[in-house]
Amino acid sequence: MPGAEESGDLVKQTPTDFFESIGHKAEHLAPVTNGTNGVAHADEDEKVVEEIESLCMNCHENGTTRMLLTKIPYFREVILMSFSCDKCGFSNSEIQSAGTIQPKGSSYLLRLTEMADFERQVVKSDTAIVKFIELDLEVPAGRGQLTNVEGLLTTIVDDLELGQETRKEQAPEVYDKIEEIIKKGREMLAGEAFPFRLSVDDPAGNSWITPNMRDGVGKWEKHEYVRSPEQNEALGLAATNPAGGASEDDEDIIPDQVYEFPATCPGCMHPCTTNMKMVDIPHFKSVVLMSTVCSDCGYRSNDVKTGGEIPKLGKKIILRVETAEDLARDILKSESCSLECPELNLQVNPGTLGGRFTTVEGLLTQVRNDLHNQIFETGAEGGDSLGADEKSQWTSFFEGIDAAIKGEKKFTVILTDPLASSYVQKAVDPDQDDPQITTEDYERTDQEEEDLGLRDMKVEGYEEDNTNGSAEVNGA
Repeated sequence: MPGAEESGDLVKQTPTDFFESIGHKAEHLAPVTNGTNGVAHADEDEKVVEEIESLCMNCHENGTTRMLLTKIPYFREVILMSFSCDKCGFSNSEIQSAGTIQPKGSSYLLRLTEMADFERQVVKSDTAIVKFIELDLEVPAGRGQLTNVEGLLTTIVDDLELGQETRKEQAPEVYDKIEEIIKKGREMLAGEAFPFRLSVDDPAGNSWITPNMRDGVGKWEKHEYVRSPEQNEALGLAATNPAGGASEDDEDIIPDQVYEFPATCPGCMHPCTTNMKMVDIPHFKSVVLMSTVCSDCGYRSNDVKTGGEIPKLGKKIILRVETAEDLARDILKSESCSLECPELNLQVNPGTLGGRFTTVEGLLTQVRNDLHNQIFETGAEGGDSLGADEKSQWTSFFEGIDAAIKGEKKFTVILTDPLASSYVQKAVDPDQDDPQITTEDYERTDQEEEDLGLRDMKVEGYEEDNTNGSAEVNGA
């Protein structure tokens, strides 16, 4: 066993010794030959599942709690727990994150369009809020679960059906409303209500919905966000105090000058410094570069913010990358912009990478590294549960991106930005048309207008509405 003395030396345990993959834990229990009589046996001292005697909350007799410390490939370490009571038959199970609270909260959105989507693995931590949007149903933070979309929705519907007979007699109105939700939930499970959306919002950042390399734009989305002071307090973290001191008079921001202002690190909640600099991109517009570095925990982040008025039309930029020189073109991808490379089978949803001002090569490299870390490199055995076909597909996918980064493969970059705040550098004079770049203006869709909050925004005539409202109040 790890941690025991061998030859007089103490073996030091590491987190990897505790949180091994399921495959490695099974190998520890595989029969071995003792070398003398050929009899196969397992190491009697090896225990993969820890068992603890604990109180049953149903009959108040003693039952058994079993705990398995493992890690989910391309995610992180977790603790699987189950309880069973031999006296009354009561049992339950749950999952808890064994890692630390992440520097930022995370929100996942999956749009289900076919029965295969029900098989997506879902990790719901005890701090996550689950929503089936079209069902108009929200499950508050509670018991952690390791399941799939079908299991998650089935559990919710089954829980709603409990007590329906009692509600029918005592509260018929409530019974009718819940019965409608149950009926619609059963239709979803039967594949009769596609498409619909699943949202998992976790302030601790320890939840997960498995992506698929064939997901197109709008199918699977992940967004990270800075927690609010209330969320930090609920997680037991130090509350964020606003920076003290009197506010200074507004001044114009001078281009190319670095400004510093106090901030709070989202990772360790200690004070840190955020640097800000305005950069004027020739023949485009001014953008703000922001960078935060924490000297206490090493947290680092950078982002690009675009400003100015909201244009009436969105813009699509198509760049054909044909030579290695094209990889050195400057590219600005705003936070509202989606990225697509059809030849590489690559789609990046708006908000996934945040705002980035880099080169074509730098943007592809970042996308490649982020995806590779999620799929293969989280933990010592990341990706070991992938099937042979799926692992081969991912390997082929990354080989295509690597070839594009080295300039060995021609491909197309398509930037679709509803706010027209993205940019690709021309390889010719500014007043000439670049034959490798095509730009298109387009009308924003209703969904894009809704996501950007433009439908509820009123920029003209609001003074009159305010005046009329005051007059009505006075008249009353």
